[in-house]
Amino acid sequence: MIGKLKKGASFGGCVRYVTGKDEAKIIVSDGVLLGTNAEITQSFELQRQLNPRIKKPVGHIALSFKPEDKPRLTDEFMAKIALEYMRMMGITDTLFIIVRHHNTYNPHCHIVYNRINNEGKLISEAHDYRRNEQVTKALKSKYGLTYGTDKSKTSTRKLRNAERAKYEIHNAVKDALKVADSWQKFKNELSKRGVRLELVYKDKERSKVQGIRFCKDGYSFKGTQISREYSFVKLDARLGTEYNRVSPRAESMQGG
Repeated sequence: MIGKLKKGASFGGCVRYVTGKDEAKIIVSDGVLLGTNAEITQSFELQRQLNPRIKKPVGHIALSFKPEDKPRLTDEFMAKIALEYMRMMGITDTLFIIVRHHNTYNPHCHIVYNRINNEGKLISEAHDYRRNEQVTKALKSKYGLTYGTDKSKTSTRKLRNAERAKYEIHNAVKDALKVADSWQKFKNELSKRGVRLELVYKDKERSKVQGIRFCKDGYSFKGTQISREYSFVKLDARLGTEYNRVSPRAESMQGG
């Protein structure tokens, strides 16, 4: 289960999008006149006028689940999870529709809500991306939903820019570790895969290593941003403490 958060200015466009897919179904709603898209949009627009200063009153969240959970995800169960997600995210006392889609292999639904609540106040978005991660993790644990699979199984063609680089680094490190038994071999294997390894030092003299970074396509990530298993301490325990015999000049490590 993952949540993707968006904000927008047009209720009409968002409503048309979420209801326009084949077999789209509103599985739960509150405060909205159901019928035509125009009627649904009008309900949102009327409440929008309570706080016309807000330029992006449209809240749009896509909740996606793993295919393995599909047999359990009846409309009622999906609605229950989505409503609990909203409550935990602080999205309460406002108009919304939750629309289920069947156009992809992954079961998913779209929450469209008014960021202007029933009292005309703006629903807080403070730390919403961090809360989203915490809430989806809590709900996965509570309901026994499937967690993400190994990153190496993710299709990089669907990813973009930094995220794509991150996944490619993950796969490169994983493959390099299969054949490397030393830091030098590890660096060489990464270089073959287009990844540069950098050591992060505690002092200007570079006498003490405190961390590691992986770089690809102009993006740089700490080892732990790729995986907790790729921290400097864990890699050093695996590859042996020869890093202190590698000159600082070799730090860029493209080609060893």
